[in-house]
Amino acid sequence: MKYIFEVRIKPGYSAEDYADAWVRASRLIQRAPGALGTELHRKIGDPNALIAIAHWASKADRDAREARHDPEVLAIIRSAAPFVEIRPVGEFEEPEWVVKPSTSED
Repeated sequence: MKYIFEVRIKPGYSAEDYADAWVRASRLIQRAPGALGTELHRKIGDPNALIAIAHWASKADRDAREARHDPEVLAIIRSAAPFVEIRPVGEFEEPEWVVKPSTSED
């Protein structure tokens, strides 16, 4: 599953300020069972708008990780709170199938 949220950088701060906190928290969170990686993307044309995507093996794995209140992760999140606004977009199941074009001429 994918957990997706929008991050808005407040005036006077940069995406790089948030990215530092994101990487530190992600390194800790990704140790959890079922964690499959994270991504942070900047919106084209708006350097203060980001989308964050966390990949998990299942919603149950993500919920179990969220239920554990890791003080180190919470401290990192609190340190970033003054310069961002975060809006959850939602939790999305993996598609039953994905069609991707091949990279070679068949």
